[in-house]
Amino acid sequence: MEPQRCSVSSATPRRVTARILGFARQRVETERWTAFRSHYGIESFYCRPGIEGAHEKGGVEGQIGWFRRNHFVPVPEVASLDELNAMVARWDEEDEARRIRSRPRTIGEHFAIERELLKPLPDEPFETGRYFALRVDRHSQISVRTNRYSVPVRLIGRNVRVVLHASELVVYDGREEVARHERLKAKGQARLVLDDYLEALVRKPGALPGATALEQARAAGRFTPVHDEWWAAACKAHGDSEGTKALVAVLLLSRHMTHEHLVAGIAAALRAGALTADAVALEARKAAEADQAKPTASSQLPEPIKHATVTSLTARRLAQLPPDTRPLPSVAVYDQLLRRRSSGQGSSNKGETQ
Repeated sequence: MEPQRCSVSSATPRRVTARILGFARQRVETERWTAFRSHYGIESFYCRPGIEGAHEKGGVEGQIGWFRRNHFVPVPEVASLDELNAMVARWDEEDEARRIRSRPRTIGEHFAIERELLKPLPDEPFETGRYFALRVDRHSQISVRTNRYSVPVRLIGRNVRVVLHASELVVYDGREEVARHERLKAKGQARLVLDDYLEALVRKPGALPGATALEQARAAGRFTPVHDEWWAAACKAHGDSEGTKALVAVLLLSRHMTHEHLVAGIAAALRAGALTADAVALEARKAAEADQAKPTASSQLPEPIKHATVTSLTARRLAQLPPDTRPLPSVAVYDQLLRRRSSGQGSSNKGETQ
C-alpha cells in the first residue's frame, strides 16, 4: 500500500521542522520526526505558509476549534494529566456519533470507511521520548534540562540512561528501571524521592531532619503525621541517632509493603509503645492479612486494626510450633529440703530457750 500522507501546518513546531526553506513546501526536518515518519510509514506534506495556504487545512483547524470551544471552555479542573487524558478520550468516543453540518454520515461512520484504506500499525510502538546519557553526581542526582531528579544512592558516579517524555522522566541502569519521576515544568527545580537516600541515611541519620527529600515526602503525603509522632517517640526513647536509624528501618519496609498497611502498622506500634522496626513490620503484616480477609476492597480498615495490640515476635514464632504434650514440671522432690530446714531451725530455737 502507498505510504500514508500527513499534512503538516506551516506553524509546525521546531520538534518537527528545524528550518523552513523560503516560502516553498520544503522543510529541514528534525531527526526524531524523521524517525517517527519512518516507523509508521508516513509521507509528510507541508502546507504553504501565510494567506496562500490558509485554505489547505481549514476543515481540520475548524474542527479542532469546535472541540476546544465545546470541551475546554471553561477550562476543566483536573487533579492530574492522566485524568485529563481520560476525559479527552471519552469526549473523542462520544464525538463519533456527531454529524458535521449536514453530512449524511456521522464522524464514526466516515472513519469506518477510511479505516479499510489505512495501513496496519507496527507491532512495536515508537518511543517518542528524548534520550540522554547522564552521570549521577555525588548527591545521587541527575540534571536534565536545568532540573534535578534523584536516583538510588548505589548509582553515584555511574552513567545512566534517561528517557524524557512530555509528562514523566524514566531512568534506566542498563535494562533495569531504577527511577521514575513526574516531569518538572519550570526551570531550576528539584524532585527528590526520600526512598532513594535511605541507605545513606542509615550511615548518616543526622542528615534526615533538614533533608529536602523529607519535605517533599511530607508535601506528597508519603511521610504522614503518624511517621512524625513515631519518630519523636523513638528519639525520646533511644536518642536522636538511634531513633532516626529506627525510623529509616521503618521507611525501608515500604519497598515490600503498601503505604496504607505500613501507616496502620506504625499507628498500632505507637499506641502500644513498641518503638522498633520489627514491631511495625509485624503490625503492618497483620493489617495486610486483615485487609485481604475483608469482603470488599472499598470498605474501611476493620475494627481489629484500629485497636490492634502489639504481639512479640517470640510469641508469634511459638504459636507456629506443635503443641507440647509433656507433663508440667514438679518441685515436690524439693519439699524435703524445706522439712529439713524447718527441723534444723526448731532445734536451734529449743537450745536458745534452755
